[in-house]
Amino acid sequence: MRKGLQNLDTNENNNFKIIAVDDEEGIIDSLSIFLKRSGYKFTGVTDPMEAIEKVKNEHFDLMILDFIMTPIHGDQVVEEIRKFNKELYILLLTGHKDLAPPLETIRRLDIQGYCEKSDKFDQLLLLIESGIKSITQMQQIKKVNEELKTTYEMLENAYLESIQTLRYTVDAKDNYTRGHSDRVSAYSVLIGKALNLPEKDIKTLEIGGLFHDIGKIGVPDSILLKDSKLTDDEYSEIKNHPSIGAHILSTASIFNDIIPIVKHHHEKYDGTGYPGRLKANNIPYLARITAIADSFDAMTSKRTYRDSLPIEVVVQEFEKCKGTQFDPQLTDIFLDILKNHYDKIQEIQEKYK
Repeated sequence: MRKGLQNLDTNENNNFKIIAVDDEEGIIDSLSIFLKRSGYKFTGVTDPMEAIEKVKNEHFDLMILDFIMTPIHGDQVVEEIRKFNKELYILLLTGHKDLAPPLETIRRLDIQGYCEKSDKFDQLLLLIESGIKSITQMQQIKKVNEELKTTYEMLENAYLESIQTLRYTVDAKDNYTRGHSDRVSAYSVLIGKALNLPEKDIKTLEIGGLFHDIGKIGVPDSILLKDSKLTDDEYSEIKNHPSIGAHILSTASIFNDIIPIVKHHHEKYDGTGYPGRLKANNIPYLARITAIADSFDAMTSKRTYRDSLPIEVVVQEFEKCKGTQFDPQLTDIFLDILKNHYDKIQEIQEKYK
């Protein structure tokens, strides 16, 4: 068992109800032993039709769901559940990665994560831990929502303060992110103004940049703070942060405009990015802008394994990646800023050191 999970407060875990659905009795038994030992309230079901009825009539915080089952597969189970429950956090298990449902289906059904079955449960445990963190934050935001119904202005301010607190929490536990979100926000606004975007879009870029990495609150500290090379499982966990962030913000309608930025700022123009492998114009326009700002700050920030890159190298990198990683038109706009208005970049860097 991972050390991080050994340290979890089992009394606190008792607040969460997990349902697992798998037509293999052995998998259910193994999950039952582990999750109950960790303090969770656990329900195991081998019949997917029974699972749908249980979710309809009982509250569960998280579902662990096998993909290949009879009489219906896991994606069909989610299809039915999403008709009446949009909030259940769902993790999908597959016997083999080649048997996983297409990414389009995973996106459409809002499945938060999936992994291959393993005797060790390592990746699944990481996903459960992140899921519980995300659920906890969503519950806190909902609690604020219930307490501050009186006026929309009070509700909006409370949400903004809550998410700001989460953002500062991310900044506090990861030295790299300290100031990063402020700079990404400012760079995004700079690009937006160069494009003469309307004020509404400028404001969305500003707030989206501030909160684009909020999903890192759901990434285990053992991964986020690791100073050596990440394993494949750990890198997969890092890649979940855009979806986690979008899920956290989805409970508040005031964040609807920035969710596409939060969820898709790691997409690439050629379709090789994540989480959706969206391509070209299918990537939300403002997310394409934020992706440039985010990458620029990553290149020009000092990391544990390298110093910040010289501006000449950064320019070369953007020219090389134009049309593959980045939107070519937006890249040209940003390159013009770098070459002819670099003083504005320096002002931002000085302000948010």
